[in-house]
Amino acid sequence: MIYLDYQATTPLAPEAREAMLPWLGGPETSGFANPHSPHRPGRAAAAAVEVAREQVAALLPPGGRVIFTSGATEAINLAILGSGARSLAVSAIEHAAVLDTARAIDPGFRVLPVDGKGLVDPTVPLGPDTKLVAVMQVNNEIGTIQPVEALAERAHAAGALFLCDAVQGAGKIAGPAHADLIAVSAHKLYGPKGIGALWVRDGLDLAPLIRGGGQEQGLRSGTLSPLLCAGFGAAAALAIRRMEADTTHVAALWDRARAILSRWELNGSAAQRWRGNLNLHLAGVDVARLMSEVRDVAFSAGSACASGSGRPSHVLRALGLSDRQAKASIRLGFGRYTDPGELEDACAKIEAAAAAQGV
Repeated sequence: MIYLDYQATTPLAPEAREAMLPWLGGPETSGFANPHSPHRPGRAAAAAVEVAREQVAALLPPGGRVIFTSGATEAINLAILGSGARSLAVSAIEHAAVLDTARAIDPGFRVLPVDGKGLVDPTVPLGPDTKLVAVMQVNNEIGTIQPVEALAERAHAAGALFLCDAVQGAGKIAGPAHADLIAVSAHKLYGPKGIGALWVRDGLDLAPLIRGGGQEQGLRSGTLSPLLCAGFGAAAALAIRRMEADTTHVAALWDRARAILSRWELNGSAAQRWRGNLNLHLAGVDVARLMSEVRDVAFSAGSACASGSGRPSHVLRALGLSDRQAKASIRLGFGRYTDPGELEDACAKIEAAAAAQGV
């Protein structure tokens, strides 16, 4: 199986796995200790959590604190609901975690449109009463990189907070420098599933979603997993060390894939994007049939969260694609552990299967 779905999740880095092993918690070790306990094993577990917190924080701007969560979805909910904002402006191509949470508290929230390249205009009107603006750094479906620094400054000028979903950008490009709230997820940067974080700018107070023992600085009660924290931290530290090499690698992979799939049309900007995301459409292709015929390649017809819904992608429709074009689109995601030869083989199989459909 050739795996080309890096936007859905990434392989666990060996270095992250190694960092997790001491905290698996077998009876022959003390790695099972509760990091909130005051005894020596508990303090050792707490120390491992704090090392991981510093490693994750190094991905993000200075002047903030990291709150561990179960993932980016919880982080986004904590940011939006915890901020107390009731008047929101949200980009049209946000992840469902942002869109659905915004809709729950502000059914008439302002939608910030994107152009045909999938980019939000940094001069877009925000509305006079907007209290929180949410725009993601790198789109999960098409890979476009938004002008989040300029949009954050615009939000601040309007008296609003700026939330950035940096799930697809963290560990790949520099963190959004001017955001007030940043959501990240471990399993999108070669860490374990089940853990994410919310970065909160210093001086900003949030109300907790989960109450109980007051862990995580009173914002997220519940026992932390040193195992998951250690894996997240190690993956973050590795991402920083490998950022330049990873960027060079995916750029070369992009060029190889585009050379083979040259007649497919690119969805989204060719320039302002993370090149580990290749979203394409080909007029007339039956994507469901294509995926069935190329079963030894794992790729996507959209985001993993929306797969199986049967609805055209809201992201592709926001770009101006027709329902027919959106349903004729595929997403190939590749990254650090993608072998160039395997990628070429996968693309050749996809192209051959499309040609066999007579398109």
